[in-house]
Amino acid sequence: MAHPAHDHHDHDHGHAGHAHGHGHSHGHGGHSHGGHGHAHGPVDTGDWRYGVGLVINLAFVACEFGAGLFSGSTALLADAGHNLSDVLGLAMAGGAAVLARRAAGKQLTYGFGKATILAALANALLLIFACGAIAFEAVQRLSEPAPVQSGVVMIVAGIGFVINLATALLFMRDQHSDLNARGAYLHMLADAAVSIGVVISGGIILLTGWSILDPLVSIVIVAVILWGTWGLLKDSVGLAMDAAPAPASVDVAAVRAALAGLPGVTAVHDLHVWGLSTTQTALTAHLVHERGDPRALLQEAQTVARSRFGIGHTTLQLETDVMPDCPDC
Repeated sequence: MAHPAHDHHDHDHGHAGHAHGHGHSHGHGGHSHGGHGHAHGPVDTGDWRYGVGLVINLAFVACEFGAGLFSGSTALLADAGHNLSDVLGLAMAGGAAVLARRAAGKQLTYGFGKATILAALANALLLIFACGAIAFEAVQRLSEPAPVQSGVVMIVAGIGFVINLATALLFMRDQHSDLNARGAYLHMLADAAVSIGVVISGGIILLTGWSILDPLVSIVIVAVILWGTWGLLKDSVGLAMDAAPAPASVDVAAVRAALAGLPGVTAVHDLHVWGLSTTQTALTAHLVHERGDPRALLQEAQTVARSRFGIGHTTLQLETDVMPDCPDC
């Protein structure tokens, strides 16, 4: 993606009679210097939750795998494999969150925020792969039902349900604003669903002896997990392609209308909105105007982007007339 160049001062260009001003904003507060508005906002995309979830779930995976071997339960072994995929997902999400807080470098001028998007995409793909593995095991068990030690299965799966649900709740608050947290939330919630399904089926098998119920419940759970994962996959692919965040987060048409509706703005062109990370959104645009106070216009535009749409990284170029080669004016 090519972004418009900008400097640190208002200036006039001699060609085509254009007057250009540039504004750049990063979030909170604001100060201007030479017409180049610049503000920074704190971004905390990594915290202790990933570490806690990783340690607790890794310990449970080891216990569940051992219990599966001891009881001869393929259901527990399959659930342990699914839990292991989520442990790996948490590790990727936590690592990406740490990378996102690293400062930008000479080549990575936007920093490492994209690592959170790549981790969210990897999480979605890993979850789909885990669902495929569970479905494959369930189909095999439909044709060859295996005896299940229901008591051990119910106890271990019940513990897994509590651990997975508690871990999911750690990320519930931020799952609508952070795609990476949403991936972790869906992963752990999916594990909780799998565990409670195993508990319920184990109880019915204990009462009736219908061992075929176990793979049937597994297939239903896989379908539910895949349904919930589709949105995560679609959003993460979009952000990886530098698409604007989902319309529920940022409506590009509404952003264009809001900028065009500022006093004195006659046209908006070259508007681009994309995700710098799962929590940061960037915007660039050219505003054609007839204002005599360009600095005030920059501040108004930055305030609209930040307060109405949550866009903390804005780069705006002001022009006094439309450029002759503008394709979307």
